[in-house]
Amino acid sequence: MTTPPLQWRCGPKLFTLDRTLIMGVLNVTPDSFSDGGRTSVSVAIAHGRALAEAGADIIDIGGESTRPGATPVPQEEELRRVLPVIETLAAAGLVISLDTSKPAVARAGLVAGATILNDVGGFRDPEMIAVAAESGAGLCVMHMRGEPRSMQQSPTYDDVVEDVARELAAAVARLRFAGVAADRITVDPGIGFGKTLAHNLALIRSGHLLTARSGCPVLMGVSRKSFIGILTGRPVQEREFGTAAAVTAAILTGSSIVRVHDVVAQRDAVRMADSLRAQNTG
Repeated sequence: MTTPPLQWRCGPKLFTLDRTLIMGVLNVTPDSFSDGGRTSVSVAIAHGRALAEAGADIIDIGGESTRPGATPVPQEEELRRVLPVIETLAAAGLVISLDTSKPAVARAGLVAGATILNDVGGFRDPEMIAVAAESGAGLCVMHMRGEPRSMQQSPTYDDVVEDVARELAAAVARLRFAGVAADRITVDPGIGFGKTLAHNLALIRSGHLLTARSGCPVLMGVSRKSFIGILTGRPVQEREFGTAAAVTAAILTGSSIVRVHDVVAQRDAVRMADSLRAQNTG
């Protein structure tokens, strides 16, 4: 018997995950590891439109870098960066995800038109849980131990897949206890967030297990990450092919959403991986 596809409810939008969704990255920051410097509102809006035209299903807007060693951005500055971009792109009919761990920024972003909250802190903050519970937004629950400034200082696990699966399932349980419907939640193992090269590779292969443990679709963010640079020797702007390989592997092992910078190139990888996955299950 064929298993029905997973679903993800994001405000008024219901995604049926019979194909992999593409989340395009839009960093409105001066210092993101891969594409920092896009601080002009007009430039950010133009890039968001270009991502959608290239095939992104969702535009993920962030106003604070979460690269290793990043320093926090004041709340007022984060709001200044993201709100006009969210308002304009949402008004154009695009599905907007807001990448933030600040409750006040999350609330303001939802009012501005975002319908997804992407929290790298994994909704550990009770106030972020309250924001999630009072909204109808889709949620991306990411795994990270520590904080960006310290997360890469000797990360250790007993068994990285088992540990991450258990901690993500616990985060989902907290949201469910607060009244969040299961079909609003996705989980992200946090590639590069408190993980070594070996940890990242193991987690990319773990999508089916993470879904089984959490009951939620898996979002995988591998785009341009440092582990690709380690393996290929490529600088950050030349990791398109390594990213495509990692995206393909993630889809074939159970991920339902991929978060990427190069939407045109990765759209082709997604289509190929979806076709291969369908062939394997047909």
